[in-house]
Amino acid sequence: MSSQPTVQAPSDPGRLPTTLPLLMGKKRLGEPIVMVTAYDFPSARAAEAAGVDLVLVGDSAATTVLGYDATTPVVLEDMLVLTRAVRRGLRTPLLIGDLPFGSYEVSDEQAITTAMRMVKEAGCEAVKLEGGGQASVSRARAIVGAGIPVMGHVGLTPQTATALGGWKAQGRTAAAAARIAAEALALQDAGCFALVFEAIPSAVSEELMPLLEIPVIGIGAGPATDGQVLVFHDLLGIRDGLGPRFVKRYANLQQEMNAGVTAYAEDVRMRRYPGPEHTYKIDPAEVAELRSLLQR
Repeated sequence: MSSQPTVQAPSDPGRLPTTLPLLMGKKRLGEPIVMVTAYDFPSARAAEAAGVDLVLVGDSAATTVLGYDATTPVVLEDMLVLTRAVRRGLRTPLLIGDLPFGSYEVSDEQAITTAMRMVKEAGCEAVKLEGGGQASVSRARAIVGAGIPVMGHVGLTPQTATALGGWKAQGRTAAAAARIAAEALALQDAGCFALVFEAIPSAVSEELMPLLEIPVIGIGAGPATDGQVLVFHDLLGIRDGLGPRFVKRYANLQQEMNAGVTAYAEDVRMRRYPGPEHTYKIDPAEVAELRSLLQR
């Protein structure tokens, strides 16, 4: 019997869609919130089958499915295509779309226009933007004012990782942690319905959580947050290398895919595939008639 984990459908087939009030209810009751990224129809179906609460079409698509070495090259048109595919695979999780780098920083008007496209053209129910500085807070407030829910993101913000000194944990001094606290509170005041804490010390999360009234989803921020998020390709091992230290790998699908394609290639080269069981039949009399027609 295989020891590999299998995806199970939720026990309650009548599970209701995730809503913002439901998320707040989970926070009040202390029920962990489950969030995962998805980038296409199959990954969305896996998230649906697992019964997760939130699905983020992250700009991490740049590195996971589009082959870039950073998140910044991905453009809005890329995100719209990917998000539409995810939308078609979801029924109950709340769908959140990342606003890619360069699509919201210029002005509040640009941010609103981008967010509206994510909602109207891709079917998002909310959007996410990075950073808690003055500009990001202004953009969040403007988008919320236009009637679109916004998830904020503080700590390590990949779109601006270079300015933060690279892909490393943030908030490791009292001053840096206090800055993250100020950014989180500013985003909450701007109307964000939830926040992502990325790559900050667990002890900092523990200190900040009592200050926040909205749900906080952690990724490399310890267990004190209201929920957790991992990148689909990280948790399933659809990538090379181990990834960040906060990743727990639940499968090694890259190895399985490599082995499967290698076996297929070997079968083709050795003429083991296709076999008789993979071919279609035709009546011998029809073949004889075909030969006659071809000879004419």
